[in-house]
Amino acid sequence: MSVQAFGLSDDDRRPPLNDLLEVVQHGLAHKPKRLPSWLFYDERGSQLFEQICEQPEYYLTRCEIALMAEHAGSIADSLGADVRLVEYGSGNAQKTHLLLQYLHEPVTYVPVEISAEPLRQSIERLSDEFPLLPLQPLCADFTKPLRLPIPPRAPRRTVLYFPGSTIGNFDSHEAVSLLRKMRNEMGDAGGILVGVDLKKDTASIEAAYNDRAGVTEAFTLNMLVRLNREIGSDFELAKFTHRAHYNPMAGRIETHIVSQCDQQVKVGRSKVVFRTDEAIQVEYSCKYSLADFATLAARAGLAVKKVWSDPQQMFSVQYLVRTSALAG
Repeated sequence: MSVQAFGLSDDDRRPPLNDLLEVVQHGLAHKPKRLPSWLFYDERGSQLFEQICEQPEYYLTRCEIALMAEHAGSIADSLGADVRLVEYGSGNAQKTHLLLQYLHEPVTYVPVEISAEPLRQSIERLSDEFPLLPLQPLCADFTKPLRLPIPPRAPRRTVLYFPGSTIGNFDSHEAVSLLRKMRNEMGDAGGILVGVDLKKDTASIEAAYNDRAGVTEAFTLNMLVRLNREIGSDFELAKFTHRAHYNPMAGRIETHIVSQCDQQVKVGRSKVVFRTDEAIQVEYSCKYSLADFATLAARAGLAVKKVWSDPQQMFSVQYLVRTSALAG
């Protein structure tokens, strides 16, 4: 079996319950209230996100998969031979499968995923599909410094793969910090292959985050279900709703959990007061023009070497290298 030690490399930095309670209390004491988006991704949240990706309004996954199916060979040629591919937030690795088919003599694939069960399922499947490819799964929070497994042989370069427009879930300051971290982890000869959602009409963007089937709403409110289970809070789901709207000035979808009435919620030993229509900010989803993202990358010491996009310019996959490497 090509899965290294099959027991997942455990670098899971999710906080213990006392720390989680502190994170939630701090966020709800903030004005305006806010909670981190990583709280979405318990096992149920990960399942719901996969359902979101199947909704007709959610163009992002559909466009990115079509793009990868069309250009995976070209992308693999650009990455070159003997690559160690490290994927941030690998999930079910659906898009990665398309790329792995074309990579030239890959050294190893390192999926990094905070949710253990989706990670386990994906490596079982990939082990069957790519029996000669070394797999080195890492259960970890990719926003923290990573202890990457030692590869089975020396790679020519390390490429960090960050699909799905997840980079858009970070504001510009956070995104630059994450890109700088990735720049350090990829090394001098490495690169970053990143999915970037492009700016387009407001109606298309907002529909993607407000699907008619209500899956995105269930995904958002599942955060409260998780908090009730893990820290013993008493959020009543019927008294909250999901709201996502596009802010064209900031170039981002802003997702909130909104109180439907005046109420109090137990969080630890204290009560948190909510007024009618008061919102908890839970996620940003930033959209970029090609020029916007090139500017963002430059702030992290990175340059865009190549861009692949769909014919409608809905979505892009971009290959970043160190600014000095491109200049050379």
